[in-house]
Amino acid sequence: MTEHYPPRSELRDGMRVDWDVRITMSDGVTLAADVFRPDDDAPHPVLLAAGPYGKGLSFQEGFPSQFQALLTEHPEVCEHSTNAYQVWEYPDPERWVPHGYACVRIDTRGAGGSEGAIDFFSPRETQDLYESVEWAGTRPWSNGKVGMLGISYLASNQWQVAELAPPHLAAICPWEGASDYYREYTHHGGIPTEFLPSWMPYQVTRVQHGRGAAPLNPHTGRRVSGKPVRTPGELAANAIAIGDVLRANPYENDYYRRRSAVLEKITVPTLSASNWGGMGLHSRGNFEAYSRIASPRKWLEVHGLEHWTEFYTDYGVGLQRAFFDHFLKGEDNGWDRRPPVQLKVRTPDGFFVRPEQEWPLARTGWTPYHLDLDEGSLTGSAPGGEQEISFEARSEGVLFTLPALEHEVEITGPAAVKLFVASTTEDADLFVTMHLFAPDGDEVLFPTAFEPHGPLGQGWLRLSQRAPDPERSRPYRPWHAHTAAAPVNPGEVYEADVEIWPLSIVAPAGYRIGLSVRGQDYTHHLPGPHERTYGRELRGSGAYWHELPGDRDRPAYSGVSTLTSRDGQRPVLLLPVVPAR
Repeated sequence: MTEHYPPRSELRDGMRVDWDVRITMSDGVTLAADVFRPDDDAPHPVLLAAGPYGKGLSFQEGFPSQFQALLTEHPEVCEHSTNAYQVWEYPDPERWVPHGYACVRIDTRGAGGSEGAIDFFSPRETQDLYESVEWAGTRPWSNGKVGMLGISYLASNQWQVAELAPPHLAAICPWEGASDYYREYTHHGGIPTEFLPSWMPYQVTRVQHGRGAAPLNPHTGRRVSGKPVRTPGELAANAIAIGDVLRANPYENDYYRRRSAVLEKITVPTLSASNWGGMGLHSRGNFEAYSRIASPRKWLEVHGLEHWTEFYTDYGVGLQRAFFDHFLKGEDNGWDRRPPVQLKVRTPDGFFVRPEQEWPLARTGWTPYHLDLDEGSLTGSAPGGEQEISFEARSEGVLFTLPALEHEVEITGPAAVKLFVASTTEDADLFVTMHLFAPDGDEVLFPTAFEPHGPLGQGWLRLSQRAPDPERSRPYRPWHAHTAAAPVNPGEVYEADVEIWPLSIVAPAGYRIGLSVRGQDYTHHLPGPHERTYGRELRGSGAYWHELPGDRDRPAYSGVSTLTSRDGQRPVLLLPVVPAR
């Protein structure tokens, strides 16, 4: 029988803390959990989160630069908490337990103190969450209502378990959580992303269950990877080889579908929190889920900055607490009378909060801008005659811009561009980027979810995966099937509708909007040194690189791409222009 650290209970900073509680799953595997709760014998609502990052790895040690930036730039985070119990992407118990909540932190299967094998978002992992919710909802210290709250991985798995509808799950708040495993976590427009293979060794396998060299929980002195020590071979056998899996599964199939929730089955009250700068991972998932879940009690919130920041600020915690106070405590605090959408609309200098009634905004003026291939411009009317422009596939491609704006313009919502493309090879990858240029010509860059200097918006499409799903596509959000490759004959022109993930900007007079079509990841070319993550520099596209070995290093993606424009085949950008109220 596997040996584990024994559960230990103590009183810390006014909280009762139960360390390393074992939760037995239906297949006999046990998961490790820490429980923080008020120092009384009353039942309380529960906030539960489960992730692979090590429930005992302190924020300060595991992610020191992010933690220090959070405290420096947002000192309010220190006003309500000592931050001693902060853990990456989990709720801070010091912000919740004094308000009458029990916080449950769980290591997902194979990570931290939990037995089993790591297999991201697998059906078994989702079943573990179901059983964990039911466990938490039936403890003596629980009032029977469980809410789920967490960021990223700890948000994405909320969609999955909510589809299964555990009886004690009363509300969820997925804070920046992708909901489509293929289109958001692993492939962008059919192009595989290196994110998961890059992320896994730096954030997951370093705290894999049984890793002997793992850090210690500063409060217990115990390894965050649990008590057992496994051999390298045993560790490798208990962790999915995600890069190999992506190469073996280039198209959407049952592997990906089993790891994505059927959103239409979700009926639990939901606060879906997205980030304009979440291009490449989470933002699309929060928008899609809000639009598609069946819950009659759903709200959408959209913010900016780094993807962990607003989760911990007074702004974010205030929203979360009002939501859960209403649905887990039954407080009549006016939450149910709030507008269903709250946007932090982006400007070149910051954000302002604005309530809305729906998404996309009903008053949107869906505005087409035609690409003039000869002039490199975006125009209100289609150019005449035939045009074409070519670029090396592995290059920064071509740029099209609007004239300087004569007055302030707001663009908020999803966008799309229709292109007509030929390739000299049997395939081509299209990387589409939206830009904002200041009056002096410099590009305006934004701190985004995982990139300090990101562009206004991004979209992607592999030409061989251009086949649309006509039932799910909308003019402003094309939907591609991604179930097979369509032939690409060299030199033949193909229609390609590229989804641009939702964006927001109030562009002042004198600024210009731009669109680039390239054959590689966007790079900003700012002088270094640059921040690094997963051993590589962040240079404009965050950690969402698209050079997975064995994929884009093939000759098919190193040819010449040509954009064409002629009668019946005019390239056009569709933007969500929002009129002033």
